[in-house]
Amino acid sequence: MQGVTVVDHPLVQHKLTLMRDKERSTKGFRQLLNEIGMLLCYEVTRDLPIERIQIETPMTTMEGAQIAGKKLVLAPILRAGVGFLDGMLTLVPAARVAHIGLYRDPESLQAVEYYFKAPSDLADRMVLVLDPMLATANSAVAAIDRLKERGAKDLRFVCLLAAPEGIEKLRGAHPDVHIWTASIDERLNDHGYIVPGLGDAGDRMYGTR
Repeated sequence: MQGVTVVDHPLVQHKLTLMRDKERSTKGFRQLLNEIGMLLCYEVTRDLPIERIQIETPMTTMEGAQIAGKKLVLAPILRAGVGFLDGMLTLVPAARVAHIGLYRDPESLQAVEYYFKAPSDLADRMVLVLDPMLATANSAVAAIDRLKERGAKDLRFVCLLAAPEGIEKLRGAHPDVHIWTASIDERLNDHGYIVPGLGDAGDRMYGTR
């Protein structure tokens, strides 16, 4: 699909299969989500700009590479998006963090905002919007709308699973936002859940139902 990258690395696919298993413990699910978050971060940041700098090794002077410009903003959509955060911060510890609180109304399936906090200089940074599931895309679209209102210009969406319906809606609303996912699943069911999916990621992270 145009504007979508499926991360098919064997480690990502192996861990995703473990997460789909309904018998996976809450602890195991959280750990796997953390690990996959780290692997997805590696892929989504592959083209970050770099600059050359002079450094001193214990042996000699040399020219090395470092990431150019201001560091990333990681923007998890609460609550499940937080599951990606620790793994990504392990790779990019200097990243800023935005928090976007949204819940899905069970009747309308529309996103309802209850919290938003972000750095003031979003316009100067690449923003990774994080949510394990791209299902109806209502939350993703709402989160990106808010981030753009605050000045964000360079946004990327990172998820674990995506439904074709969600991809179509997000790309229609924000065609400039590329999507990274570990899998494009078959469809949404009548309740807006991804099939075959892995259930409700937030419930499985926190052991709630």
